[in-house]
Amino acid sequence: MRIVVADCSVDYAGRLSAHLPRATRVLMLKGDGSILVHSDGGSYKPLNWMSPPCSLEQLELDDERRDAGIVEQWQVVHKKTADKLVVSLFEIIHDSSHDLGVDPGLIKDGVEAHLQELLADQIELLGDGHTLVRREYMTAIGPVDILARDEAGASVAVEIKRRGEIDGVEQLTRYLELMNRDPVLAPVQGVFAAQEIKPQARTLAEDRGIRCLVLDYDAMRGMEDQNTLF
Repeated sequence: MRIVVADCSVDYAGRLSAHLPRATRVLMLKGDGSILVHSDGGSYKPLNWMSPPCSLEQLELDDERRDAGIVEQWQVVHKKTADKLVVSLFEIIHDSSHDLGVDPGLIKDGVEAHLQELLADQIELLGDGHTLVRREYMTAIGPVDILARDEAGASVAVEIKRRGEIDGVEQLTRYLELMNRDPVLAPVQGVFAAQEIKPQARTLAEDRGIRCLVLDYDAMRGMEDQNTLF
């Protein structure tokens, strides 16, 4: 990955046009060919970007652009859509490259992984008559923690979190939208399971027809209340 901090402007041309006026920004050029333009704000979302597959070339500068103070100009072109992102650099403050190696991917929190294992073994916590189909049921956008069937044989997709928040509900919603297109699985019910579910997440889940289930981690592990004397 190459990271450049620069005084720059950015112009995007494609299905939509966009212009970022001159300012100091962070430019991330990733090994997959993509580029992301970040400011010091706005959380994780870049101001502009070009997703792979794309190619980057450094443009030759004419006198007009040099006179305007541009020291480098990059053009990133998407290989399928021909959309273009042009970055004009007026000053390069920092430029470094780093070999990050092969990423192992997201490793689920240890408690979440154990909750998944315990719930698979105690699938009746979902309700009477529920049976386990499999853990880590793979979809085109990632694995659903648990796929089960209810007493009537209908599919049930379960997303498990240690702490249930809105992003977890959104994640399960995406899985359900995809799985309900599969005639073998549909209709698929959703269950959002967590040790703690935030009120906003519960409200969103219930509004989307997703059932919420609070998991008692200690009880599932068979641990007795240590404060109980008898």
